[in-house]
Amino acid sequence: MTEEQLPAAYTTAMREMLGQEADAFLQSYTLLRTQGLRFNTLKSQLGTGIRAAEHAVSLFGLTPVPWCPSGYYYEHPARPGRHPYHTAGLYYIQEPSAMSAAELLGPLPGETVLDLAAAPGGKTTHIASLMQGQGLLVSNEIHPERAKILAENVERHGISHALVTSAAPGELSRRFPQVFDRIMLDAPCSGEGMFRKDPAAVSEWSPGHVEMCAARQWDILQDAYIMLKPGGSLAYSTCTFNRSENEDTIARFIEHYPDMELIAGKRLWPHLEKGEGHFVALLRKAPAEETANSRSKRGSGRGKNSPRTTSSVRDAYQQFLGWAAEHLPGFTGQGVPLLFGESLYLLPETFNDSLHTGLLEGLKIPRAGLHVAHLKKNRIEPAHALAMSLQPSQAARSWDLPADSHEIQAWLRGESLPVPAELHGWTLVTVDGLPVGWGKASSGQLKNHLPKGLRILKAHIDEQ
Repeated sequence: MTEEQLPAAYTTAMREMLGQEADAFLQSYTLLRTQGLRFNTLKSQLGTGIRAAEHAVSLFGLTPVPWCPSGYYYEHPARPGRHPYHTAGLYYIQEPSAMSAAELLGPLPGETVLDLAAAPGGKTTHIASLMQGQGLLVSNEIHPERAKILAENVERHGISHALVTSAAPGELSRRFPQVFDRIMLDAPCSGEGMFRKDPAAVSEWSPGHVEMCAARQWDILQDAYIMLKPGGSLAYSTCTFNRSENEDTIARFIEHYPDMELIAGKRLWPHLEKGEGHFVALLRKAPAEETANSRSKRGSGRGKNSPRTTSSVRDAYQQFLGWAAEHLPGFTGQGVPLLFGESLYLLPETFNDSLHTGLLEGLKIPRAGLHVAHLKKNRIEPAHALAMSLQPSQAARSWDLPADSHEIQAWLRGESLPVPAELHGWTLVTVDGLPVGWGKASSGQLKNHLPKGLRILKAHIDEQ
């Protein structure tokens, strides 16, 4: 893309902003876009995933991203999105500059964290890795179809401590005031950093669109402020370059909320770093004395217990634990059981420490923690999400397929496979030791239980 193909108002604004650097910046649009992936450390640093990650580095010719220890560049013709490791959730295809946001936020294991505009899931999966699967992660996306994609990426990465919601920021702030230790707001923006990747972003850009985005970002920031604990941290990020949506928005926010302090800021420019560009600001809310009165006001629901916390829920959970004792002797998952129709979920125990399930009533929830089972006429059918969250050593039976085999390709298409006759019952199917789903072995056949919507005729490619 040449300078002449960019909006004239945009190039004028960038020349005014960058001065002598503007020529180098605009020249960067003629280069190929940068491609990268980030390893899912919930898998890549555990058990069989370690060797698979080492193999991926060699297989795809990966080189490190300086600002993200789990991030790597790859070059054409490598296609990691088409490899079985992608289906197994070993890594997330992500533009390298975008990896800077979660690193700056720095979430810790055991914290309560919100990703407020989370789809398609790049920052959510990154945050989950940094939390090491401990604590509570609420990942929200207002648009239902994008929330579905977010939930699928949470599932694929084997994340067990995340609650995926689909709500307007204002609805969340009414339910969860001063709840979160850290909040990620990857704000909807004018997407100037997307121009090399997506020519449609160029045609959508205008000075009016920039101002509209800044106004929307201001509204969302105010809801984020309400939900942030005193002493908590907020990362605000965009993939755009103008000051209106970045420094000016942050300055307005701090002026309006004097208890917010700018701790750090980071800009990645495509003419200075290998990436498409990103802006991140880290802010902290001033600490306040915790009082019994302030604690009592956290969250507003219809009661301490949800109507769904009933004997039927407890019975379903006990039924699942009985199944797990036979088929998953290494399963150690604990949590707050929730029943949605025939689907049994486990919310992280952290949820009940400071919140209550009544807060979820009336909220659209594509994924209420870890989906563990479907209840089918007094029998248990394990959920795909449960398989993706496991290590092979936790299962009574597992069946491994090499990543370069015809068998794994057949399995991912939904086909059943021949197995030894002595293999019988629910079996965790893996690729180079990484779970890809459930099979049920009987009479020398491994019946495929991969959900139909996940059977691969072409690769899934996720971004940012």
